[in-house]
Amino acid sequence: MLSIDAAAHSSRWRRRHPVDKAVLGFGLTLLAVVLPPWPGAALVLVAALAVLLGPARVPAGRLWRAYRVPLGFCLTGAVAVLVRVGGPDAVGLAPGGAARAGELLLRSSAASLGVLVFAFTTPMSDLLPRLVRAGVPAAVVDVAVVTYRMAFLLLDAVRRVRQAQAARLGHTTRTAVWRSLGGLGATAFTRAFDRAGRLQSGLAGRGYDGTLRVLVPPTRVSGGFVGGSLAVLAVIVVLSTVLEGPWS
Repeated sequence: MLSIDAAAHSSRWRRRHPVDKAVLGFGLTLLAVVLPPWPGAALVLVAALAVLLGPARVPAGRLWRAYRVPLGFCLTGAVAVLVRVGGPDAVGLAPGGAARAGELLLRSSAASLGVLVFAFTTPMSDLLPRLVRAGVPAAVVDVAVVTYRMAFLLLDAVRRVRQAQAARLGHTTRTAVWRSLGGLGATAFTRAFDRAGRLQSGLAGRGYDGTLRVLVPPTRVSGGFVGGSLAVLAVIVVLSTVLEGPWS
């Protein structure tokens, strides 16, 4: 199981309705995109960190391991804005590029943390079955559920194959590494088709009629939680509006 998914299953907010957490997480993401980078996105970043490390109780190490991937994309985008290619010099700093790069980095990193607020507190197994009630076609949801579950099986198979290759000295030289990678890809490909065939046979034997029926824990949208989330978002908007003048 992926680290972020394991954290979502053991989250303190696991039993809350996904709508509760979507209002807070995606609300923070929306504010990071809409409000000025400074101080709006900075306030969103601080608020998202406070929620993740505070009430949501996400371990700091696990949060960093998940956050460093989108943060790398944010840094790459900021560097692209910072540098200018062409002109008198082949490569140089773009006029005003440092300011734009900082704003882009601040906005994108804050928006990423807002998404992680939802991801670290809502397992996909709780979210996907509810999408049918939201109007998503059942066939699309079924494909997503099957793909999500099979991904973990294939990741576990890949991990076992890599361990077996390492035990047989398959990673000692560069040639051996490339040979092992080829064998790993071929094994994962054939196992994926084998599992898909067995899954189809199993569903057909159980009278599959086009819909995967999954038990969803009974939860209700909490008016207090949603109201508190909206209050936090409103405070961020007010503080951003008040502080924008002095900081600008």
